[in-house]
Amino acid sequence: MADQIAKDAHLAATVLKTLSNDSRTVALKIMHDALRDSKDKVIEANKLDLKEAQTAGLSQSLIKRLDLASGDKYDSMLQGILDVATLDDPVGKITLATKLDEGLELYRVTCPVGTLLVIFEARPEVIANISALAIKSGNAAILKGGKESIHSFKAMADAVTGALSKSEVPKNAIQLVATRDEVGELLKQDKFIDLVIPRGSNALVKNIKDNTKIPVMGHADGICSIYVDIDADAEMAARIVVDAKTNYPAGCNAVETLLVNSSIATTKFIKVTQALLDANVKIRATADLIAALESANVAPHDNITLATEADFETEFLEFTIAVKSVPDVAGAIYHVNTHGSKHTDCIVTENADTAQKFLRGIDAAGVYWNASTRFADGFRYGFGTEVGVSTNKIHARGPVGLEGLVGYQYILKGNGHIVSDYAGAGGKKPFLHEPIQF
Repeated sequence: MADQIAKDAHLAATVLKTLSNDSRTVALKIMHDALRDSKDKVIEANKLDLKEAQTAGLSQSLIKRLDLASGDKYDSMLQGILDVATLDDPVGKITLATKLDEGLELYRVTCPVGTLLVIFEARPEVIANISALAIKSGNAAILKGGKESIHSFKAMADAVTGALSKSEVPKNAIQLVATRDEVGELLKQDKFIDLVIPRGSNALVKNIKDNTKIPVMGHADGICSIYVDIDADAEMAARIVVDAKTNYPAGCNAVETLLVNSSIATTKFIKVTQALLDANVKIRATADLIAALESANVAPHDNITLATEADFETEFLEFTIAVKSVPDVAGAIYHVNTHGSKHTDCIVTENADTAQKFLRGIDAAGVYWNASTRFADGFRYGFGTEVGVSTNKIHARGPVGLEGLVGYQYILKGNGHIVSDYAGAGGKKPFLHEPIQF
């Protein structure tokens, strides 16, 4: 069964990539309308998932990710489809053109990756996000949702598959798999599946990486850090840290570690701490910082406890933050590169030289200066939406939009040319290797 799903997706991908941008865009608009018209049905199904998740005692962070009705999440999901639809076609772009000889021209052209396998927990909006990005970029996609979102998954799957059947997109270009048993077999289909994108817990991502030969694009942890420098504006630092921690603590781009220059432990750090406490954030601080807070009469406090080493490698996903002092920016860089997850890290400072040292020194997909880590998102970057955040160092990094779902191929156009005529293969003709303007 799994091999047939993968083969069908592969064959659909070979057709999908030949469709015009207009055809792919029309398909997205049909999908948007179907999900818009099915909103009430999907939300009712989502309520069943939420009820079962609460009964099962699942974590609050997972329940928040599962909830489609909170805030404007559903409408943002719909808008994301339209945003993707209006983006430039990522397929067929020439990125290099070289004249090898008269009548012999080489082009490097963007093309779809092929077939994507996307495995996710909670976050049922992933169905719309991935489907939109996959279709726009000419890729087929197999989507497998978690059991905690099964009702939402089925309702959205009905809307998506029904919509695409009214378009030129091949029927197997987007396949939605509900059973868990097929995942293991799908991970073996390296002949037909080109890229696996996991979205979920650390355990999920690590398990997938350990059980497939297919390239995996994703991240296992979102341990984001903010360093408050000696030259930071205290009020700015407080606003940024509180936003990064409390805006959506269940997000992988929420800050988990706060690093503070030791010289401001009894001054600017106090203001940042008070802002966190006012926002009901639990602070796990090192002994020296607790002593500084006690001297300022901020501690003892019920929400201030002694940090452990493990806290600085923990993705809390809740109103908890680990706090540590460092002597300078070099100390901050060392800590982040030692304990971070290469997701997104930030420095708050008014010193441009110090900021540049941090920006250059941090090994992460995103490095910010005076801005909340919560900006690490495909929608906020203008990608329409994202398939996830990659901490990989090859192909795509950070929030992955359309550009992360295309590779490239070399197209050579000749007129009866043969390599035997050229130097290095028995002939005498030299190559011109002249750039072609495009």
